Amino acid sequence: MNVSLTVWALSVGVLCVLVAVDFLIGRKPHEVSLREAGVWTVVWIVLACAFGIGLGMTAGWKPAGEFFAGYITEKSLSVDNLFVFVLIMAKFAVPPPYQQRVLMVGVLMALVLRAGFIAAGAAIISAFSWVFYLFGAFLIWTAWKLIQDARKEEHEEEYQENKLLKSVERRFGVADRYHGTRLWVEQNGKRVMTPMLVVMLAIGSTDVLFALDSIPAIYGLTQDPYIVFTANAFALMGLRQLYFLIGGLLKRLVHLSYGLSVILGFIGVKLVLHALHESGVHVPEIGIPFSLGFIVLVLAVTTVTSLRAAKRSESGEERPAR
Repeated sequence: MNVSLTVWALSVGVLCVLVAVDFLIGRKPHEVSLREAGVWTVVWIVLACAFGIGLGMTAGWKPAGEFFAGYITEKSLSVDNLFVFVLIMAKFAVPPPYQQRVLMVGVLMALVLRAGFIAAGAAIISAFSWVFYLFGAFLIWTAWKLIQDARKEEHEEEYQENKLLKSVERRFGVADRYHGTRLWVEQNGKRVMTPMLVVMLAIGSTDVLFALDSIPAIYGLTQDPYIVFTANAFALMGLRQLYFLIGGLLKRLVHLSYGLSVILGFIGVKLVLHALHESGVHVPEIGIPFSLGFIVLVLAVTTVTSLRAAKRSESGEERPAR
């Protein structure tokens, strides 16, 4: 799809307006209610659907199908990210009124950094077609690792700070308590970071790490940088509200890792087949309609089996011992 510079500028401008509106609405620290989270989750989903339909009406339904497949994939991978966000919030003991501010700024940082990943990915793909082999192999390996982790139940109960975050803390120092929404304070005659800034950096840097599998995954569904960017943007911008909406439901999605592993493995195979086709090997390619249907089906089955398993587990725990 040939996207002009004007369309790019207009899209980024509209996105900035949406971010500004979201920031203004949530500028006052407060505990986010289920109603507020639900309303804004629906708003972001409706906006994403409207964009996809508009894309289909103006550029064709093939790009629209690629957008919806990418959006659903990124959204499902983002739900997995929320598990880590919960651990980060607990690790830094973020007061409930400040959690929405942390998530908003952290997600905004991730969006800016992911734009760099997307641009780099587009440049690499245009220069080296064999990179699809690497992307495909990486996704298949990631899928296998997800299954291994799920079988071993190696979900950490506490967030471990990465080396970059630790080095920043050592360099600038961290205040001993939260100071509202302030990011820097004077302490003992020295300007230091507040825990608020540290947790924002933790959210942003962690989401960039997740981009290592999500960006190759969406490039397995479309090679159009515009669609990759917009799908990521819509998936990320609704992440804050989704955190508060399904925070209590996350522990019930016990089979999510298996579903994501199937999706990543599927896209990995799709990438390898595409690479072989580009190399002149006559192999079947997987179309977008099939990809979209497969992703939706896997997520639906995963959700149903997860909720049933969680219900059986709860029933077993509530049953009195004899």
